Amino acid sequence: MSIGAGIALFAIGAILAFAVNVEVQWVNLDMIGYILMGAGLVIFLVGIVLLARRRRSETVTRSAVDPAGTERVTRQSSSSTDDAVGL
Repeated sequence: MSIGAGIALFAIGAILAFAVNVEVQWVNLDMIGYILMGAGLVIFLVGIVLLARRRRSETVTRSAVDPAGTERVTRQSSSSTDDAVGL
């Protein structure tokens, strides 16, 4: 969702900065367009970073001695995400 929102903000900002030729005395539409383009770029990059973090996998192995006996107990847990989630 953040990738799409970033692209939308960038497009709206580009339209305001380059395509709209309206002079409003109390606001500079070119500056608002550049600000929206910058915000869209930041949101897009944050979305890419979050998508890359979501695809990492993690494996944890724990070894312990069973208190009731003397045998060693090994537990392994593995977590990975599906590669098709962000597409």
